[in-house]
Amino acid sequence: MDLAPLIRNIPDFPKPGIQFKDITTLLLDPPAFRHIVDTWAERYAAKNVDAIVGVDARGFIFGAALAYKMGLPFVPARKKGKLPGETISEDFALEYGTDTVEVHIDALNEGQRVVIIDDLLATGGTVAAVARLMQKLKVEVVEAAFVVELPPLKGREKLQPLEVHTLVEFMVE
Repeated sequence: MDLAPLIRNIPDFPKPGIQFKDITTLLLDPPAFRHIVDTWAERYAAKNVDAIVGVDARGFIFGAALAYKMGLPFVPARKKGKLPGETISEDFALEYGTDTVEVHIDALNEGQRVVIIDDLLATGGTVAAVARLMQKLKVEVVEAAFVVELPPLKGREKLQPLEVHTLVEFMVE
């Protein structure tokens, strides 16, 4: 299924020069949403995955649906201060400053195998931080999966040696 036509482009959001890829229009198409979840469920069925880790916030949409489909636990990786229990955190660089992502310290057990899910791979900073959190928990990341990738921003390179899977690419700067 060609997902690209279902993803809206919003010029100059959140700031001038950015071409924002809006997946909310894709979510309005149930067969497309089902295609994404079913494709990933099939992909990860034979990989002995123990849990799905969804990245705040749009990764929650796809990650939770995938966890439900596969009958697996869903672990939210949230922005700092959003989780109520004891957490571990990891800082990452933004274009202007830094941000922090956290997971509950008891969300996963050592040796478990997870897939990290997010909507879009741009520079890769957020998912790289989530992957470092998984290392701290001694959890194996099987793969990071994204609906959209923006290859010119070289996020895939930042995530190496992590395996990356994407469903659609846009060649934007």
